[in-house]
Amino acid sequence: MQEMTLKYGCNPHQKPAGLSMADGSALPFEVLNGNPGYINFLDALNAWQLVRELRAATGLPAAASFKHVSPAGTAVGLPMGAGLQRACFVDDLPEVQDSPQAVAYARARGADRLCSFGDWIALSDRCDAATARLIAREVSDGVAAPDYDDEALAILRAKRRGSYAVLRMDEAYQPPEAERREVYGITLTQRRNDAVIDESLLRNIPTRRKELPDAARLDLLVAMITLKYTQSNSVCFARDGQAIGVGAGQQSRVHCTRLAGDKADLWHLRQHEKALALPFREDLSRPERDNGVDLYLSPRAHSELASGGWQRLFTKEPELLNAQQKRDYLDKLKGVSLGSDAFFPFDDSILRAAESGVSFVAQPGGSLRDAEVIDACDRLDMLMVMTGLRLFHH
Repeated sequence: MQEMTLKYGCNPHQKPAGLSMADGSALPFEVLNGNPGYINFLDALNAWQLVRELRAATGLPAAASFKHVSPAGTAVGLPMGAGLQRACFVDDLPEVQDSPQAVAYARARGADRLCSFGDWIALSDRCDAATARLIAREVSDGVAAPDYDDEALAILRAKRRGSYAVLRMDEAYQPPEAERREVYGITLTQRRNDAVIDESLLRNIPTRRKELPDAARLDLLVAMITLKYTQSNSVCFARDGQAIGVGAGQQSRVHCTRLAGDKADLWHLRQHEKALALPFREDLSRPERDNGVDLYLSPRAHSELASGGWQRLFTKEPELLNAQQKRDYLDKLKGVSLGSDAFFPFDDSILRAAESGVSFVAQPGGSLRDAEVIDACDRLDMLMVMTGLRLFHH
């Protein structure tokens, strides 16, 4: 197929809409099911690039959960502990743990289950039946993968009454070096961002702390590749081979860090024993449970769940976590990694990162206040890598 007509663009009144190749060649994907829309393709094409790069950089199956042209979560297929399985609501699907691709998506979706509602999924490897069963029970718009097992494709084609969008991507396709975009009738051109993100970027360590563990190397690669496909400004917190908090599209660096840090804190708190023991009503849907966990961990919990408000979510009144209990839990955390798509103009982001257990940081460097930022890392016993590579994405 050389071109596709889409039902509309970003909004229903934006017609006509379509997609095609500038050189008239065949599209580098095949629609196996459904009718993907304009925004679906923006998510799918960005997410597909991301998981391909994660696969190449780590050698592990990768997955991404995309919403509105930024990842809500990304991950590689490392095993999940029992607590994380419960926090991600996959402990009832033991087959997921036998499939690295399924684990990668369970982690990616679990990074921020609230924001992943109605996501677009990208998988680096063939979609197997375990991954398809996991996808089948989540609210999602579609999936892009290099291929599908027969059973997996049958499962996905049955989703959403047969309308679920399924794309098979051409792994051999390489885009041209130059990319073009038209805005307001004006064509902008640039070289596509084909910078390779690998361990060679992790050598320049200006802080006193120098020893970068293998686990942190993996997490920094995950964070930086995630940022490459996240709307700027952006910051990504990572742990155990996955993003745990993404701050996207903010106008200031510290607001990115606060947003990503708050999401990372929630990821950790969802694994608190009290959160894992929440007595949900059996008639709740998965999204309603996600919303229930978010409410339980929010500052609104005491006002909204008191005086019988808990009854719409739980079979009994849950024991709430107060602000000090949350802080005590988070203060025990160490070993989190943080990536930034551009330099830190002040040390405020470093101070906020420390509150979320960050021990390892990667940023391009190049600020007039680099020395102040390095000094803040030294005071907080953080290791900082200066990659020299800015990763703005617009």
